[in-house]
Amino acid sequence: MRATVVTHPLSKGHVEKLAGQFSMSDLTLPFWGCRKKMPMHRIVRLEGEGNYTLFHFSDGSQLIVSLTLKKMESRLSPKVFARLHKKNIINLLYLDSVHPSQQQLSVSLINGDRVEVSRRKASRFIKHLKGFQQELSMLNTVEPVS
Repeated sequence: MRATVVTHPLSKGHVEKLAGQFSMSDLTLPFWGCRKKMPMHRIVRLEGEGNYTLFHFSDGSQLIVSLTLKKMESRLSPKVFARLHKKNIINLLYLDSVHPSQQQLSVSLINGDRVEVSRRKASRFIKHLKGFQQELSMLNTVEPVS
């Protein structure tokens, strides 16, 4: 199986700069009786585990919260986050490559995770990815105003 690189991995500084342009505010999460604000742009992927969601962050840390993946999906920026499977949502800013195959489409993230795309969501994911890449290329060509 041959990997097809779809984007150049972005630096942390570039991800943080793009976070503002994609309206990626902080996400308030319930955590042991209190609430914590987490920067949305540092989320690499979310993994559903029943009534819980496991967050994987760019620094390698993880956090589990007692909210379903469906509830979390409604709080995320729809331009940047893509649902690949009933158990996984990824941040497209951390996408490294797409691996097409006759049996199963999968993606690799820059943290080394490899996530399968469900057959039912594959065409929607490809459309979402193309739209995201178009918007990203438009943002990269526009010079910031000082």
